[in-house]
Amino acid sequence: MKILVTYSTLTGNTKKVCEAAAEAFTEVEIKDISEVTTLDYDLIVVGTWIDKGTADTKALNFIETIKKKKTAFIFTLGAYPDSQHAMDCIKRIKKLFEGNENEVVGHYHCQGAIDPKLIEMMKTKFGPDHPHGPNPERIKRWEDASKHPDENDLDMAYNYFKELINKL
Repeated sequence: MKILVTYSTLTGNTKKVCEAAAEAFTEVEIKDISEVTTLDYDLIVVGTWIDKGTADTKALNFIETIKKKKTAFIFTLGAYPDSQHAMDCIKRIKKLFEGNENEVVGHYHCQGAIDPKLIEMMKTKFGPDHPHGPNPERIKRWEDASKHPDENDLDMAYNYFKELINKL
């Protein structure tokens, strides 16, 4: 099975997780989305960071080009991986793939460090009552996110895709 693992990354989080996932495959190419020149693969795994509740713009544009393929996706986000926000992101990204008649065979996500510039902007632009403003709970989540992806996240990505490929 010829596999492409491709990613869009802002802080390096998504690239790390995609590299860990790629280790689960034997015949695999791993590339930044901007380096992809063909979609001639049996499975395409797309990695993205979450921006405004969905895939980032670079990944969104790439996903639009994938049609009638076997696909999977990976994402990193600043929110907790078991949060409603993460579940909503799964639904939105899955819908993007399915809109082009792709078969989504799996997905993996984990928390990732938030770009420090974005945190600084949220601290200065928004008040504590704003959904993105600094309050004690949100600041703790930002601190927790700064420790991810960690070795456990990377191991889980590898194991998830090792099990997935064995089922295909």
